[in-house]
Amino acid sequence: MNHIECIKAYKSDLQQYSAEQLRYISVSKVWSLGQMYDHLILTALDYLDQVEGCASANEEQAGGKTEVGEQLFRAGAFPAIKIKLPDGPENNPNNLRSKDDLSEGLDLVLKRISEWEDKLKAINPNYKVRHGGFGWLNALEWFSLIGMHSRHHLRQQRELEAAYDLACGSEN
Repeated sequence: MNHIECIKAYKSDLQQYSAEQLRYISVSKVWSLGQMYDHLILTALDYLDQVEGCASANEEQAGGKTEVGEQLFRAGAFPAIKIKLPDGPENNPNNLRSKDDLSEGLDLVLKRISEWEDKLKAINPNYKVRHGGFGWLNALEWFSLIGMHSRHHLRQQRELEAAYDLACGSEN
């Protein structure tokens, strides 16, 4: 599943959730579906901002990826593990966004993906922006992270749906 198909699948799935289901938190320190969606949107938009940063660079960067970054791109996917983000407001997604807000956020991601998709090949691959964990990435690599990150959260989405169904007796 490519990044566009994945975002569209999230958008389609979003339509089936109630406000209660989007905000339901099964256990402390576990996100709701709404928070997961908020995280997906904000992360994709950040990665697209980094693509733009590479495109507007005027100096080549010789830096490379970290070992973790090399592994990630060799695999073409995030590892199938739960990743704990550091505590802080930037890693505490909003649990109050409405279904319409989240849908508009996904639409914005899709719009920006389509704006950059055809421009990627023209961006100098040596124009890079540093990622805190993966090292120096070029525009195409930042763009690829959108799909990798979105696919990574599919398992979490199913777990959150199941937790709600179990707790609330839903038949979705």
